[in-house]
Amino acid sequence: MFDFDSLAHAIPEKTVLCIGDLMLDEFVYGEVSRISPEAPAPVIAAKRSETNIGGAGNVARNIVSLGGRCIFIGLIGEDEAGSRLKAELAQHKGVESVLVGDPSRPTTRKVRFVSEHFSTHMLRADWERAVPAAPGIEQKLIDAILPQLARADIVLLSDYAKGVLTARVIRNVIDAARKAHKRVIVDPKSANFAIYRGATLLTPNRKEFAEATRSRADSDQAIAEAARDAIILADCDAILVTKSEDGMTLVPRKGETIHVPAHPVKVRDVSGAGDTVVAALALALAAGADWEAALRISSAAAAVAVSKPGTATVSAAELRRKILPHAYLAAEEKIVIAGGDLEPHLLAWRKQGLRIGFTNGCFDILHPGHVKVLTAARGACDRLIVGLNSDASVKRLKGEGRPVQSEAARAEVLAALEAVDLVAIFEEDTPLGLITEIKPSVLVKGGDYTRETVVGHEIVEAYGGEVMLVDILQGFSTTSLVNRARGGKA
Repeated sequence: MFDFDSLAHAIPEKTVLCIGDLMLDEFVYGEVSRISPEAPAPVIAAKRSETNIGGAGNVARNIVSLGGRCIFIGLIGEDEAGSRLKAELAQHKGVESVLVGDPSRPTTRKVRFVSEHFSTHMLRADWERAVPAAPGIEQKLIDAILPQLARADIVLLSDYAKGVLTARVIRNVIDAARKAHKRVIVDPKSANFAIYRGATLLTPNRKEFAEATRSRADSDQAIAEAARDAIILADCDAILVTKSEDGMTLVPRKGETIHVPAHPVKVRDVSGAGDTVVAALALALAAGADWEAALRISSAAAAVAVSKPGTATVSAAELRRKILPHAYLAAEEKIVIAGGDLEPHLLAWRKQGLRIGFTNGCFDILHPGHVKVLTAARGACDRLIVGLNSDASVKRLKGEGRPVQSEAARAEVLAALEAVDLVAIFEEDTPLGLITEIKPSVLVKGGDYTRETVVGHEIVEAYGGEVMLVDILQGFSTTSLVNRARGGKA
């Protein structure tokens, strides 16, 4: 359960200490229309090129584009590519970088040649020396990192196996972070998870996880089983396995496994998507999100990133639109009549594997108590449907003089809220028929109810759904507001 707005407001106050392998990403875009006469290879007619900060530097870029602050520590060679990276990082407001120079290695540089017509990577050329940093450079890295821990809200190790995160550097950082009560997220490259022991969270992709655990990792159950042993080996709190179009699976040391589906999106480029995931994760956790909320935020951020070309960043506004897509619809587009108008929405959401939530009420005069329940309800699901009693239903329930506002007016006000994805008007006195039709994953009501008094609880629980009660704000009641407005007692 999470309130995205509250987390979004907290993120600008959070600082991520990011340590990892920095690289220069270059993209050459063009058209391929012929094969070279010199060799059986396609010829790309280059039209434009882009240069981005890549590797762990892309994590830093995403941290600040999402609204947070970043202290970045990495390694560069004493060359032109290193100078370019240093200059470009300095231009990113919110990134404070400490770059250690190593004259024995080139700055990691990757050039990708991309066919724009087919949106296909044709070739990648790498300049790098992917060997662990020498002892003297290791010490310089450690000396640069440790003084920054006190300023960080969370620590993120972005391991691309280019030499920064040696076993000695990793051990010094994690041990110091634990002593300072700082959580550590690791995006691992090594198949030996034991070198990251003591971290809070490891975030391998499916291939990395399968290699590290020697498992097939071909199902959520297989991942969960293999992760239990890996958690003990790495002495971590949880392991998150990213699975591209299959979403994410988080296995915590304590508690139930959490699966979050991927957002349906047209993929243009997956370069750097993992960087976006860990950047969003770090900020969400630092801002107070629980595991599930952090995963949902990260999944939404990844969906935005892969829909863009190149090594892309995600802005806070883009993330908001992905998490609350219906907030940007006109109110009338979010109002349906229970029955046939509802089914197309349900079919589409179920096909996407989205978690559907439901709450209901008369909402005659919308007040802060209502807003709290609706916000909490939306935080517990991917799509929230609000059942709204019709005018005739309200009159039967509340008596003459009610409702104060027509069903059209009440529906429009509800539909204008970002937390609400759909308003379904129903004629019956209770939403039992609507709940039966929707089959929500979570049924939400205010804390003035008990589980047993929530209409439809037995239906929802019968197929494995849950009933959630939200603490109400004292002092807010539609009936008392109406009485007060009419000159009566509150």
